[in-house]
Amino acid sequence: MSLIVQKYGGSSVADAESIKRVARRIVAAKQAGNDVVVAVSAMGDTTDELIDLAHEVSPKPDPREFDMLVTTGERVSMALLAMAIKALGHDARSYTGSQAGMITDATHGDARIVDVTPVRVREALDEGAIAIVAGFQGFNRDSRDITTLGRGGSDTTAVALAAALDADLCEIYSDVDGVFTADPRVVPKAHKLHHVSSEEMLELAGSGAKVLHIRAVEYARRQGVTLHVRSSFSDNEGTIVYNPDRAEEFEVEEPMIAGVAHDLSQAKITIAGVPDVPGKAAEIFTLVAEQGANIDMIVQNVSEVGTGVTDISFTLPKNSAGPVLDVLRAASDSIGYGDLRLDDNIGKISLVGSGMRTNSGVSAQLFTALKDAGINIDMISTSEIRISIIVRADIVTEATRVVHTAFGLDGDSDAVVYAGTGR
Repeated sequence: MSLIVQKYGGSSVADAESIKRVARRIVAAKQAGNDVVVAVSAMGDTTDELIDLAHEVSPKPDPREFDMLVTTGERVSMALLAMAIKALGHDARSYTGSQAGMITDATHGDARIVDVTPVRVREALDEGAIAIVAGFQGFNRDSRDITTLGRGGSDTTAVALAAALDADLCEIYSDVDGVFTADPRVVPKAHKLHHVSSEEMLELAGSGAKVLHIRAVEYARRQGVTLHVRSSFSDNEGTIVYNPDRAEEFEVEEPMIAGVAHDLSQAKITIAGVPDVPGKAAEIFTLVAEQGANIDMIVQNVSEVGTGVTDISFTLPKNSAGPVLDVLRAASDSIGYGDLRLDDNIGKISLVGSGMRTNSGVSAQLFTALKDAGINIDMISTSEIRISIIVRADIVTEATRVVHTAFGLDGDSDAVVYAGTGR
C-alpha cells in the first residue's frame, strides 16, 4: 500500500459539482489500494473575496484578525469535500491546519512552517479514513494564534505533509496538465514538460510561474519530496519535478531552455543622486530589509567623473513599495540623495534552463530576438541558469511570446486550460 498526498487548488473545488468530481478522483485513489491525504484550497475566488471584504471594513486590517478571516475559506472546502467523499461511501475526516499539526512561526500573513506533527492525520489513516487538511494555514505554539502561509501556501501544506508522513508521492492538482514552457494563458503554444528539475522549477516559480509556489518547491527539494503536477480536470500524465538525487533518471539529454516565466507583480524604485561613497548602499538596503521587502534586481550606475554621485535602482513586490518609499523619504537627509522615483508599470520576463551552463550564445539569442521585435530592456539580471529582464508592463505578453518562439519552445497546438485561473 502506498501513501499519496494530493493537493487541490481553488479552481479544482470552485463549486459543488467540482467538489464532487474531486471526491470521485480521491475515492478512486483510495480504491486502488492507497492511503490518501488531501490538502485543499478555498473554493474558487473565496480568498480574494474575503480579502476585499476585510478592506471594506478596515483600510489596514489587523494581521491576527485578517488571518482568522481568510483561513475560513479552506475550512469550508475541506468540510464540503469530506461530506462528498462520505456520500460516496468512504470515511473521510477534515482537519484544520492546527488540528493537522502544522506548526509555524508567529508571522501573520507569511508564516513559515517550523514543525509538522500530523498525529491526528496518521490516526485517521490507520483507521482506514481519508484525511482532508485545510491548506494555507498553521498554528503558532507561543501566541496560540492561527497563521497563514502566504498566497499559494496550500502547495506548501501538501509538501510538508508528504515529508512528515514519508509519503510515496505528492500530487499537486490545478487546472492545467502540468508545468508548461510558459503560462498557457499568455502563450497558447506553450507545451507541457514531462519533467523538470527542482532547480529549474525554483527559478521558474521565483520568476512568476504560478503553477507551483516557490516555498513548496524549496521545501520539496530540501526534504527530498518528488512532485507530480497534474490537472484535476483530466487523467493526463502531468509533470514530474525531480530532485538532484533522481537526476540520473531524467537527465539523458536535457533541453537547453526549460521555459519562460513572466511577472507583473513588481515595481521599480530609483534613488537618484546618491553620494558614491562606501556604506550608502548598505544604509539604503538595511532600511529596505527592515520593511520585510524582498529585493529582486539591483542596478547601480557608475558615477560620472567629477559628480561624486550615482543612481541605484531596484525591483521589489508592488505591495512592499509604499512602506519602502516612506522610510527612504524619511531618511533623505541621512542618505543625501537627489530624487526618489517609483515605477509600477513594469514587467519581468525570465528565461530558465539548466542547459545555459553548457551552451554559449543564449544571451545573444535572447537580446537579438527582442531587438528584432523592437522591444527595449530596462534592467537585466542573471543567475547560472536564468536570465531576467525588465520591460514595460504593456509589452510583457508580446515579449514573452517573442522569447518563447525564438528558443523553439512553441508546441504544435494550443495548450488546454480547463478553468482559466492556473491554480
